[in-house]
Amino acid sequence: MAVFKSIFFLLLLDICKCAIPGTFWHITDQHWDPTYELGSKPEAVCASSGQRPAVNPGPFGDYVCDSPWHLINSSVYSMKQIMPDPDFILWTGDDTPHVPDQDLGVEKVLHIVRNLTHIIKKVFPDTKVYSALGNHDYQPKSQFPASSSYIYHQIAEMWSDWLEPSSQVTFKKGGYYTERLLNRIGYRIMVLNTNLYYDQNKLTDNMEDPADQFHWAEQVLTDAAHNKERVYIIGHVPPGFFEKKRSKPWFRPEFNQRYVDMVQKHHPVIQGQFFGHHHTDSFRMFYDSEDHPISTMFLSPGVTPWKTTLPGVTDGANNPGIRSIEYDTQTLLVQDLVTYYLNLTRSNLGRGGWEKEYRLTESFRVPDASPGSMHWVLQRMAGDRCYLQKYYDFNSVSYDLSECDAACRVDHVCAARAVEFDGYRDCVDEEGAGVVHGASTAVLISMAISMFWWSW
Repeated sequence: MAVFKSIFFLLLLDICKCAIPGTFWHITDQHWDPTYELGSKPEAVCASSGQRPAVNPGPFGDYVCDSPWHLINSSVYSMKQIMPDPDFILWTGDDTPHVPDQDLGVEKVLHIVRNLTHIIKKVFPDTKVYSALGNHDYQPKSQFPASSSYIYHQIAEMWSDWLEPSSQVTFKKGGYYTERLLNRIGYRIMVLNTNLYYDQNKLTDNMEDPADQFHWAEQVLTDAAHNKERVYIIGHVPPGFFEKKRSKPWFRPEFNQRYVDMVQKHHPVIQGQFFGHHHTDSFRMFYDSEDHPISTMFLSPGVTPWKTTLPGVTDGANNPGIRSIEYDTQTLLVQDLVTYYLNLTRSNLGRGGWEKEYRLTESFRVPDASPGSMHWVLQRMAGDRCYLQKYYDFNSVSYDLSECDAACRVDHVCAARAVEFDGYRDCVDEEGAGVVHGASTAVLISMAISMFWWSW
């Protein structure tokens, strides 16, 4: 009996050890506006408003403005207060404000990146940071070259404490790099410069493989499979479509398809994708040729509350958000996401600060954040109005609480479901006609069982 008790105890210890997750932060789209100044006329509170009136400005900002320093400062220090010892931090770019290029210049861009780098290093001096460039982290904005440049070199030097020597080489070449995650055997992170694929980047138009990044990434993932490594991918501009504007992609079509092909080919080693750019809280699903979910891209909300000026988007602001992520340290499986936010209106009145907005597994009733679970979330969004509304409220970080109507449902469901251009168009046509894509009898039965289980 004593032997059996000992064996049981050892097994219990092993189970407990495996159940303890690792944690990391993901912060993105800070967009610091150094011109933000209270006491000015509503049209002059910040340059990033584009002369739109800031009607309720306060110390944490205004919805038509990019982040004042007080908001930047509070976001990083709140990360330290909430989770002081993360395993690492993902920082996916967009540091400068939404202002004309002539109002910035190269040195102002570098000054802003340097200040944000400094505060992260100051608050988390012993934490490894994996940093990706955003389309606003260059001058002119979005015009990233496919070869070595002054800004690539300067930022590589700023981040030299975070970048290994080999990473500095490829970063100076094209703004991308790969390293062992936390220098652990079997775990890898791949940091992409997807600004090279952005349809606003005139410098890479008509290029087949800007900065040889696709060729390099394919080799990294091939080697990862050979070495039995598990990989996280991070970047700024994501493939696919913007959920707040119908048929609005970010990548050029050929680059979008090549990215999807890469994920489909190498999905066995890819354990998570983490991007920004949208300022919203969303996700993207990747499927194989038989429509099995194989990978999920998580789009974290931005720190800036800035109301987008993209034509066709109505009231596209958000509350500031930051995200902690829990993962299985043995497999890199993403287990849970917790989003924290600042209700800008209340905080400017001194009535609140950073607080938990939601936990994925609790709010969406899934066991984890695996591709299978996120596919279930998407299927439920497509078929359950209340469930969809919950997602929609979180999408703007609890800023836009209006009803997500039928057209809104199509935009959000299809953006999350179909990253490929043709698939997205088909989804919009089918969902618009009231057809639930992929809702076979087996899927519907599975959904019904899952709904019963999680409501029980």
